[in-house]
Amino acid sequence: MLKKYFFTILFIGWVVFITTLSLFSFEEESIPSIDIPHLDKLVHFTFYFGFTALGCLSFREIGRRNTPLKNVIVKIILYAIVYGIIIEVLQGVATRDREPDLLDVLANSLGALCGSFAVKYIFSGKTPLKWMK
Repeated sequence: MLKKYFFTILFIGWVVFITTLSLFSFEEESIPSIDIPHLDKLVHFTFYFGFTALGCLSFREIGRRNTPLKNVIVKIILYAIVYGIIIEVLQGVATRDREPDLLDVLANSLGALCGSFAVKYIFSGKTPLKWMK
């Protein structure tokens, strides 16, 4: 059963992971410090790239293969962008030391778009990953 819903379980776990990291504050001493400019934007991009890719794979896995891929991608992109906006708003109202950032929303959205392009490429048949079709 776990194998049948592999991408769905992975997607749900990914969303829980993103939510946890986005809404909980961590003590600065417990976080390793890496001085790379705009590293947090790259993290946002990566989170939402994964959100979109796993979301599309999950949607296809749970029996909606009859839905055109284009429709699946558009829905998941919209879900990712709306989810990202909600998380940013919650950071401003539900946490003490986190603030919403419009550039985070932009990084989230770009990650979601790039994730959708990756999924579209994988399902295009131009890749050796034919088992995904």
